[in-house]
Amino acid sequence: MPHPPAGRRGPGTRALLTSALSVTALLATAACSLQDEPRPRWFSASATPTGASPAGERPAGSGAGLTEAQAQAALITAVDLGEPWGPTRGARTWRDGLLKATTEDRDCQRLLDALYTEELFGTPAGPKATASFDDADTDAQLRYQVAAHPPADVDRTLAWLKSLPERCGEFTAATTRGGIQGVQVSDMPLPPVGDARQALRVTLAGETEEGELTYLTMDLAAVRVGQETITLTNAGLDEVYEEVTQQTAELGAQRLAEIRKRGRAQI
Repeated sequence: MPHPPAGRRGPGTRALLTSALSVTALLATAACSLQDEPRPRWFSASATPTGASPAGERPAGSGAGLTEAQAQAALITAVDLGEPWGPTRGARTWRDGLLKATTEDRDCQRLLDALYTEELFGTPAGPKATASFDDADTDAQLRYQVAAHPPADVDRTLAWLKSLPERCGEFTAATTRGGIQGVQVSDMPLPPVGDARQALRVTLAGETEEGELTYLTMDLAAVRVGQETITLTNAGLDEVYEEVTQQTAELGAQRLAEIRKRGRAQI
């Protein structure tokens, strides 16, 4: 079995860590100058209507979810991630080649399906916003989604994720191209943000039809903030930095909480 690449922090990690450390000040400034220009680059002007809200665009309150514009404003951006991250150029070939696989255990198969579709919680109950990015140095891909899901359903899924390192710690999976992958699943700690959270690191080791060794690392993280849930994947065949996954989840949860707070203040 091939060994995982040695871990190190690249420039993208440092930029994200700096961004996460300054997020509190950024959000506080945005809240104090809601009607001023220029607004923070991550903020969507359409997310802050003044006066009465149009039909179907009610702000988020204690019993209401985000509007589509607010969900979009809650997304992480390439500016947050910093170099070498940028907008995605499209799905990587390893998605179909390695993640589209089958195994005998039902829970392990459910995990593989969730990694492939990147739809951990199924069809959203409300608005959804998604952003995807590529790391120009390592070819890693990061996909970030904010969507409304019933909190009870989310919490059940998070509890299921938490059980997987024991249920599916090591197993084999067959790809649609006939390759065999050795899969390892381990727990990944997340900062104490949101109302509930869980993350996993999944590695798939095997070889191509030409005998070339492959080693795919994929982080899967989810954080529930009220009625909205952040789902994040960070994956690649080279180095995948755990810190990027953790700090993106932390920054995103803080931003989502602030968007929800601002929505309640508009009522």
